[in-house]
Amino acid sequence: MLFRVAMHIIPTGRRPMSSGSRAGIGAALVLLALVSAVELADGSGTNYVGLVAAAPFLAAAFASWRVVLGVGAVATIVGGAFALTGQMVSIATAINVIGIGLATGLAGAVAAIRQRQAERIAELSKLASVAQQAVLRPLGPQVGTLAVAGRYISATAAADIGGDLYEALDTPYGVRMIIGDVRGKGLDAVRLASIVLGSYRHVAYERADLRAIVADLDRAVARSVGDEDFVTAALVEERGGTLTIVNCGHPAPLLLRRGQVIPLEPPAPAPPLGFMPVVRPRVERLEPGDRLLLFTDGLGEARREGEFFPTADRAWRLLGHGTVGDGLASLETALVEWVYGRLDDDIALVLMEYSGPRPVTTGAVPSWEVGAVES
Repeated sequence: MLFRVAMHIIPTGRRPMSSGSRAGIGAALVLLALVSAVELADGSGTNYVGLVAAAPFLAAAFASWRVVLGVGAVATIVGGAFALTGQMVSIATAINVIGIGLATGLAGAVAAIRQRQAERIAELSKLASVAQQAVLRPLGPQVGTLAVAGRYISATAAADIGGDLYEALDTPYGVRMIIGDVRGKGLDAVRLASIVLGSYRHVAYERADLRAIVADLDRAVARSVGDEDFVTAALVEERGGTLTIVNCGHPAPLLLRRGQVIPLEPPAPAPPLGFMPVVRPRVERLEPGDRLLLFTDGLGEARREGEFFPTADRAWRLLGHGTVGDGLASLETALVEWVYGRLDDDIALVLMEYSGPRPVTTGAVPSWEVGAVES
């Protein structure tokens, strides 16, 4: 009977009821049932009816203000029903019933404020996410001769958005990629990531040497941040099967070749962008089928119970099958399972595969020149 009353009084609306509203209704109705059972078992008067006032407050912790008012109306009806079933309505009983009505109004106000704040936070989070997605453009599936995939893994819902960045471009100097991580979180980190990517998307087409690109990016970062801010980054160039890497304080990429995982550490360490790094390139000759994983330090810091995710040990099994997109999906699944779904930092991943040198093509002879060529 109590559940039928609740369904008639609480407005359902056109949209399906949220899980929070269902939880609030369920908890409140359980409380009403318990108080009613105790009151009926006591049978000596309305000694416990005042406890019904807790029902709308319990619903206010989860549900919308409309649901709270509906629960409060049910609670008031229950309290009034117990008051009227007695031989006489005492002043204390009347005060309890009135208190239930007042508690309903107060709980509805609390729920409205909580709901408004939650909607504002959700809207801000959505705007920040859109801003970040505008900075990070989708990669692949093919960039030049390379199969390329990118993936951004967000941390827990309570974490701020980060400044992880990546890009892959087919330039006159070969396919060039960058992966980086801005110190800090929030919109300031996204702003700095957009500055780095904007500069990179310009100079990657203009500079023949990766060291010149690093110098340009370093100046862009230095103009835009404070003394303690910086950006770690790794820049990669593939040209004719030759892989060139420069590293500015960033985790070393992993080369996957014939079942082996090879960290491509730089010849000499260099500081991050913003600290005037002087980099020394590392050059490798690629073989068809080689894959290269670029990642930010969130992957290296992912751990459970103090044990870090074994990236190097599991990289080939996770990343060496299917397409590069399939490999990143497998890595994300294994990582999320390892940390029980709770990451401390966002993670950016880029996986590329080298299939071999670009085939040489000759331009087709226009039909009006065929006779001239033959003659």
